[in-house]
Amino acid sequence: MPLDQSFVGRTYPPTAPYQVGREKIREFATAIGANDPAHHDPAAGRALGHPDVVAPPTFPVAITMAASRQLVEDPALGIDYSRVVHGDQRFAYTRPVVAGDELICVNTVEDITSRGGHEFLTTRTDVSTTAGEPVVTVWSKLVVRGEA
Repeated sequence: MPLDQSFVGRTYPPTAPYQVGREKIREFATAIGANDPAHHDPAAGRALGHPDVVAPPTFPVAITMAASRQLVEDPALGIDYSRVVHGDQRFAYTRPVVAGDELICVNTVEDITSRGGHEFLTTRTDVSTTAGEPVVTVWSKLVVRGEA
């Protein structure tokens, strides 16, 4: 079943706030092999001008993947998640994510295209603080494989 093209431009409501914890940043950094002391030691983060440990650049994927459930679980859009593969991801930062941030995500469907029997869904997730300060914008491309 093709994705509903009328969803292009649709924006979903903001997600519940996500409290960025020091240990979550440390765990993520350890998992990806990011050994920079600023990801693990608050003093090292402060030495770089941050209020606490700073997240590795790909950390927002942990938040935005959870936020993407809004789209995946929207039956009207028509995503069969059992057929989804990740196609692309990119980040545009206003500032780094740091421990203590309380972040919300707003998902927007930017594009839906079909090629070779597959559907390509491009989403934009604007991540900001609960006070409205922009932090990072994340684009993700999901490929919904066609029937074989």
